Amino acid sequence: MQLQADRKKIEDAGVTLVAVSYDATDVLADFARAKAITFPLLSDAGSKTIDAYGVRDSSGNGYPHPETFLIDKEGVVRARLSVEGYKTRHSTEDLIEAAKRVK
Repeated sequence: MQLQADRKKIEDAGVTLVAVSYDATDVLADFARAKAITFPLLSDAGSKTIDAYGVRDSSGNGYPHPETFLIDKEGVVRARLSVEGYKTRHSTEDLIEAAKRVK
């Protein structure tokens, strides 16, 4: 996973990395162990957060689009990074550039 591989670079840019998934906590724990992921993976099993951020796929399959939100210490969304489709992700460099713009 690219985020894990680039975690130090991302954190050095002042970003705290957290992922949210509709998967249950036990599934996320197994995934984190299998992929050696060390940043928090949070469960949104009821998809309330996914729906609140408007990232659920509207085609009817219910999956969220992979998106990144930069949220400040007051909880305000300062940037949103998204790529069309679910197989492509934005680059670490895109994330770091967005973080620089919101500081």
